[in-house]
Amino acid sequence: MTRFLPLAYLALAFAFIYLPVAALVLFSFQDGRLPVPPFEGPSLRWYADVLGDDDIVEALVNSLLVALGSSAVAVILGFFAAYGLARHSLPGSVFLRGLLIAPITVSYLIVGLGLLIVLQRTGIGLSLWTAAIGHVVINLPLAFAIIYASMGAQQQNAERAARDLGAGEVEVVLLVTAPMLMPALLAAFFLSVTLSWDEFIIAFLLTRFDITLPVEIWSMLRSGLSPRLNAIGSFVFLVSVTAVILIELTVFGRRRR
Repeated sequence: MTRFLPLAYLALAFAFIYLPVAALVLFSFQDGRLPVPPFEGPSLRWYADVLGDDDIVEALVNSLLVALGSSAVAVILGFFAAYGLARHSLPGSVFLRGLLIAPITVSYLIVGLGLLIVLQRTGIGLSLWTAAIGHVVINLPLAFAIIYASMGAQQQNAERAARDLGAGEVEVVLLVTAPMLMPALLAAFFLSVTLSWDEFIIAFLLTRFDITLPVEIWSMLRSGLSPRLNAIGSFVFLVSVTAVILIELTVFGRRRR
């Protein structure tokens, strides 16, 4: 009997986590107008409806642009910050590391409001660019923490060997350090994409006319639930799962090999 208790607990845990997602995906194929039992279908009418809606498609493209662009900038900045603090003795380096990681502990609402006040004071209009800046702010600490934790003695020895062979500092960083840290860089990038892709609060506060997909979903929610929302939510979930699978294949798969 005791052998089955861990399995039962594991099954309950997975059911608690994935049952809402399963219901979301299931009723995205609902043929009726309400995403509630009894299930009528399956049907792809709501996916076709969503993909034929120009506003939703535009919001989807905006989300992809913001997620990919902000994640790339966050990883680049996080890499150089991690390299500088790991390879050079700077005054107050412990304080600087804490300062870089501190935004992880701050609510997205506080970050978004602070950025909104700064942007309004400087006269910068709200757009996808300002939303991307906000996502860089929240993703940079994560990218820095992942990359900094991966910078060990192995990379440092390879960097010293490259310098002994006549490589310049830029060549060492680009041709030795970055390739050796590629699993960490990819992990930081894909995790940042996942967080930015479905982030709502900062995108809501820092955009005006060009909105992202989570903001579009929120505006649709005000008119009530519908299978269209389930279809959009299923697509968002699919993109997040794809990013996790890419992390598994590119990062953990390379480590196992």
